[in-house]
Amino acid sequence: MREQRSGFDLDWWLLAIVLTICLVGLLEIYSSTHGSALRGMQWKQLTWIAIGLAGMLILSRIDYNALLDQSLLLYLICIGALILDLVAGHSRFGARRWVAIGGVDLQVSELAKLIIIIVLARYFSEVRTERLTLADLLKVGLLVGVPAGLVLLQPDLGTAMVLIPVAVVGAFLAGIDWKHAVAIVALGTLVAVAGWNGHFLKPYQKQRLSTFLNPAENPRGAGYQILQSEIAVGSGGFWGKGFGKGSQNQLGFVPVRYSDFILAALAEEQGFFGVLVVMLLYLALLLRLVDNAQKAKDRAGMYIVMGVAAILAFHVLVNAGMVIGYMPVTGIPLPFMSYGGSSTIFGFLALGLVMNVRTKRFVN
Repeated sequence: MREQRSGFDLDWWLLAIVLTICLVGLLEIYSSTHGSALRGMQWKQLTWIAIGLAGMLILSRIDYNALLDQSLLLYLICIGALILDLVAGHSRFGARRWVAIGGVDLQVSELAKLIIIIVLARYFSEVRTERLTLADLLKVGLLVGVPAGLVLLQPDLGTAMVLIPVAVVGAFLAGIDWKHAVAIVALGTLVAVAGWNGHFLKPYQKQRLSTFLNPAENPRGAGYQILQSEIAVGSGGFWGKGFGKGSQNQLGFVPVRYSDFILAALAEEQGFFGVLVVMLLYLALLLRLVDNAQKAKDRAGMYIVMGVAAILAFHVLVNAGMVIGYMPVTGIPLPFMSYGGSSTIFGFLALGLVMNVRTKRFVN
């Protein structure tokens, strides 16, 4: 028996929260760029939001079980696209991450995040034991490690790291033995040390990772971004300097203030109160995602929603930590707020998966 539901049975509260975050982002992008050669970027971002919303609605109508059935094909497409990106992608700032589609450059790694959510949801939902075996964990590591390694070669350390929380949250929900967890942490530490001492990381990536511990050692070089961000955050105080009145923001001292460091620009102009409101919006967003995961009709749907929640939570945690100097600068944007077509479209497509799971929750 199937209970028919309207195609408009979406999580309207979730959508309202996301659109509110988008609105805050648009206002801050305008404030950050209106007096510079970058003015007008808010209209481009609005276009990305509109495209993302359309993609969300389309994806919400495609049965996620059909996507799960094609998970192997999607995974192969993901790997092929990442390899193609390395061979024929566009380079910017020394990184080869973009592929031109219809005259627009998009990051293939954003597509990889979406596909990995689907692939791992399929894999974890088929595990029938109470605890994941070591073989299960090795397979998960391989599924995530191959695309993460290809993304790291672009090089894009931030996006490569983003794939890990999906596996971690999935393994936790599927049931992981604490001994295996300790072994994985130890192995991860060894890999990190080997990567640091070897040739896996570029010199500038190593410098970013080490500089955040003491940015004052190189205030005009690698430490510049963190120091200027901290100055902007601190100068905002509790209530902020007012919309369009932040000196660090308006004079361009805050680096990429419309994207990676948009939270620093917000903190200067709207103060601690403004940042608190935004963080509460993100908390509400994550709670709605968890609520949808709990209402999913099957394990696969639950894993999909929690995979989306894991990625968005990781983005917020790392970006906020980066802005106040508690995380290294890795180029991870703030979801739905930072300027960027690829990240914005990914965010809405991920919400499309969530809406998809929600609309099927009454189907037996």
